[in-house]
This record gives sequence, C-alpha cells and structure tokens, in this order.
Amino acid sequence: AVVSTQSSHYGRGNFDDLLEKMWDYLQLTRIYTKPKGQLPDFNAPVVLQDANKTMEAFCNNLHKGILKDLKYALVWGSSVKYQPQRVGKEHELADEDIVQIIKKH
Repeated sequence: AVVSTQSSHYGRGNFDDLLEKMWDYLQLTRIYTKPKGQLPDFNAPVVLQDANKTMEAFCNNLHKGILKDLKYALVWGSSVKYQPQRVGKEHELADEDIVQIIKKH
C-alpha cells in the first residue's frame, strides 16, 4: 500500500489526517500512561507494534521489572467494555488506550 500526498495543499487538518494514515500504515499503537491520582500523559505515548500490543508488551516497554510487580492494570479506551476496567497481562490494548498500572504490595 502506498500513501499518496499532495504536500502543497497542507492545512493543519490535512497534516493530522496524513499523520493518522502513517500510524495506521506502520501498524503502530499509541498507549498513554496515567499515574495514580493524576491526569493521563498525552504528550509521550508508549508506542507498540500492532503484532504485540498486550499489557505484557506494554509493561516490558516501560521497564523489564514492572511485569513481576504487576497486580493488575486499569484501562480506559476502546479495548475494554467498562471505563475503567481491570485487566491482566494477557489483555490486548487498542490504539490510544490509557493505562494505569497497579503494583503488588
């Protein structure tokens, strides 16, 4: 598949559309983090390949030691039925989901 562009006609809306098409074409998934008691961080998403977008892959992308301390995660977004929903390491995330990690004590 080839993404065609007309660079001389870019307004902000067209640029945003192009950027979205690039994310889709490259099969990348953006996951946002939400520290407990704070708003989600929309400035620095964790980027996962569509082939492996589980909670386990998300945790390993942040830090290798997080997975062993994971009790569960709260997820907001299109990958869950309830907002938020408790999930485990096998849960498959969707583009632009928001994740809050709850650690074992």
